[in-house]
Amino acid sequence: MLVQLLWVALLALVLILLGTAPGLRRTYHYVWWCLLGYPVTVVRVRLTWRRLTTNLGLAVATRPGRALLGDMVVRGDPLRPVPPRLGVPKLRRGGLDVAVRLHPGQVPDHFLSAVEALTHAWRVHTVRLFSDERGFVTLSALAWDPLRAPVVPYQLKRRVLRAVVGLLEDGRVWVIDFRKAPHWLIVGATRSGKSTLVAALVKELAPQRVALFGIDLKGGMELSLFEDRLSALASTRVEAARLLAELVAETEARMQLCRSAGARSIWDLPAKLRKMPIVVIVDEVAELYLMATREDKAEVGEISTNLLRLSQLGAALGVHLLIAGQRVGSDLGPGVTALRAQLAGRVCHRVSDAGTAEMALGDLNKDALAAAQRITLAEQGVAITADTDGQWLRARSIHVTPDQARRTARKYARLAPAWPGLHVDEPSEGVYV
Repeated sequence: MLVQLLWVALLALVLILLGTAPGLRRTYHYVWWCLLGYPVTVVRVRLTWRRLTTNLGLAVATRPGRALLGDMVVRGDPLRPVPPRLGVPKLRRGGLDVAVRLHPGQVPDHFLSAVEALTHAWRVHTVRLFSDERGFVTLSALAWDPLRAPVVPYQLKRRVLRAVVGLLEDGRVWVIDFRKAPHWLIVGATRSGKSTLVAALVKELAPQRVALFGIDLKGGMELSLFEDRLSALASTRVEAARLLAELVAETEARMQLCRSAGARSIWDLPAKLRKMPIVVIVDEVAELYLMATREDKAEVGEISTNLLRLSQLGAALGVHLLIAGQRVGSDLGPGVTALRAQLAGRVCHRVSDAGTAEMALGDLNKDALAAAQRITLAEQGVAITADTDGQWLRARSIHVTPDQARRTARKYARLAPAWPGLHVDEPSEGVYV
């Protein structure tokens, strides 16, 4: 009797889950995935694995496909090839990971062509391939596209110079961390989501003990939203040249301070000597490199040199660059190419020319470059991001409205340290506590 009651209760639970599944899937994605989506997908993975690997040529016979019959060699197909050993699918947020043990002679590239077939057979949004251990590959399945409407499900513990700006395609939060990758390059055409990403980043940095500086040669139209929180905003090339010279002087002063204290970076200094980190946001970097006259050439040369010096020296001294632009190609001159080499963090939205995508991702990963060039007009805000670990992923930033940007800047305006800046004839050193 007790057994019958248990079976009835189990059947009732299954019927309730099946009845509520559509509503759960629409409203509570992660609950639906844990209760129904994940178990069903695990069963589907197990049931289809042998047939898939056999049809795709990934299963290997334990016996050779040839046999000696008298004086003849008979060649045929092995009767029961053995598929690569499949591990236990592990639940993760919005997907699953399963490790696969390779047969001798197999390499991860053999599985790349099977990813599309696995996606359809398992009925998931996408399957990605990773190889972190010799002899194994990890197939990572994502149940749905989190980039369709990115909402950050949780916040990381707040840390200086780290900003949560959106979601990655694997469901994790998208973090731009200047301690991990000191300088970043963000490219994207008009209405691609580049400005939204910059706004999301500044909105996250605004409450932190960080000095923010802006260079926006579009008359300050983009970065003026955050002007209350910026210590200085340069809206012309003359102002930009002066501000960069001041920042180089500040960097050199920090270098001398570290040397006198026997420290290799500002983070090694005692708390009472440590300087406030600086983030310099450069919007439309191409405007800094355009030349029309001979005088422009000298000014551009000075700006290029100072940007390069900040990128080379700033990482250990708490001076970080965020370089953004619609068009950042090698045609802007060798200064841009040299600067690009120092920008370890890369973000590429939809771009209007192949040269800009090549500048952002071409030296990191050819697959990432191809993925960036496939971003469509309808995928506003979607980007390819890569940093120092060599991995790349699709990502999408949280939408930040101009109103939200202004309110954030006003709220934290008191945290903007005073800077002698652009209204003095002789640049003077900024002092932070």
